[in-house]
Amino acid sequence: MSKTVISSDKAPAAIGTYSQAIKAGNTVYMSGQIPLDPKTMELVEGFEAQTVQVFENLKAVAEAAGGSFKDIVKLNIFLTDLSHFAKVNEVMGRYFEQPYPARAAIGVAALPRGAAVEMDAILVIE
Repeated sequence: MSKTVISSDKAPAAIGTYSQAIKAGNTVYMSGQIPLDPKTMELVEGFEAQTVQVFENLKAVAEAAGGSFKDIVKLNIFLTDLSHFAKVNEVMGRYFEQPYPARAAIGVAALPRGAAVEMDAILVIE
């Protein structure tokens, strides 16, 4: 099976030894996105704005892979404060329609660059 590197300049450049996403067959494995503005590579301010930025970053990478949020089958959400979970659900509702992807929400002690939220995803593109 061939692997293809997926990248988008509409999402933050990788800040380590990883790719924004890898496509293997019809499956796309997206790396975690934190709320960096892709133009400035700086964190956006405020939890809701950070959540929106993460979804926008994921959207850009999904589109670069030839997919969309409708193709996401699994979404992992990492939060430094689980009390923000209701806000994540609210923002997620702006981006997804049923059937929703399978999802995990995980509380973590810290995220890169002091982010409050990070997400990664798996897409299956038919």
